[in-house]
Amino acid sequence: MKTPYVVAAALSLSLLASPSHAESAKPSLPEPTGTKKVGTTSLHLVDTERRDPWNQEAAARELMVSLWYPAASSGGKRVTYLTKEESAAVLKDFDVPPESLTATRVHARVTAPPSRARLPLVLMSPGFSFPRATLTSLAEDLASRGYLVAAVEHTYESVATTFPDGRTTTCLACVRGQDGEKVAQGRVADLRFVLDQLLRRGLVDRSRIAVVGHSMGGNSAAHAMLADPRVKAGANLDGTFQPVVPKLDKPFLMVGSPRHVPDGGDTTWPRSWANMTGWKRWITVAGADHSSFVDYAVLRPQLGLPAPELDGARALRITRAYLAAFLDTHLRGRDEPLLDGPSKAYPEVRFWK
Repeated sequence: MKTPYVVAAALSLSLLASPSHAESAKPSLPEPTGTKKVGTTSLHLVDTERRDPWNQEAAARELMVSLWYPAASSGGKRVTYLTKEESAAVLKDFDVPPESLTATRVHARVTAPPSRARLPLVLMSPGFSFPRATLTSLAEDLASRGYLVAAVEHTYESVATTFPDGRTTTCLACVRGQDGEKVAQGRVADLRFVLDQLLRRGLVDRSRIAVVGHSMGGNSAAHAMLADPRVKAGANLDGTFQPVVPKLDKPFLMVGSPRHVPDGGDTTWPRSWANMTGWKRWITVAGADHSSFVDYAVLRPQLGLPAPELDGARALRITRAYLAAFLDTHLRGRDEPLLDGPSKAYPEVRFWK
């Protein structure tokens, strides 16, 4: 099945498009809600055993990975959200200064040391064309709650990826009619390679590993669970399943915009849901859109651009709460009543069974 994922990505960012100009204040992401300080670093990983699926001239598959973790102290400078080249690529079609996202205020510190090793791991995969940085609000929050989080930049599937030597790659995969199944297959290989590398570094509790993704990343999370027995749980944030998920007996969370109600138009959700035989939850968030589950939820209004009905800070608060409850349940064995059904604290959330 071929799906124009580049069009879907453009539409999600289109909720960015506007003739208005950016506000003067620097954009910022919400504070993490956990009790721990957050550190961060980046890894440049090279898979010498695999050719790049999008660039035939590349000798090997190169990936950039951002890590967030609970830190022993709050020392060090704040990490740069996006490079100038990456920011310009994200904003190139909009009436916003191209460097606007470089100054986005985040909370993780670059040189902060980790508080301890052997942490539960959450691998994260962004939407198609979305930089991994768009997962920062979720990643910082999970790290503040005691998780190691690794967001994978799927090279040539993001609008721009800057490497340590200064190169910035573009989205070679962003073509009309792109094969979603091919994209997912490559992402599963990326995620498994990154997991191998992290396990070798002694950072991860091998018994507590999950994969979470937005859009195409959410689709890839499900298929990574099927391909890799080391992954214990997974979550899809508003992503179409390509292909439809066959029998899956591991815990899985589906969080979607109103488009993903049972009769909302994406038939891959009810079809995949029917094949999930393990613990599962399907929730939708009223007033949300495709980008409400990642940083664009709060960055759009701060840049003076149109946003959906649901306030962006509220959308991220909901996403963080349900994602943390899911991971705490299945990686830490905690009882989380939030997952049992409707909550007065979050009336926007509807459960589907």
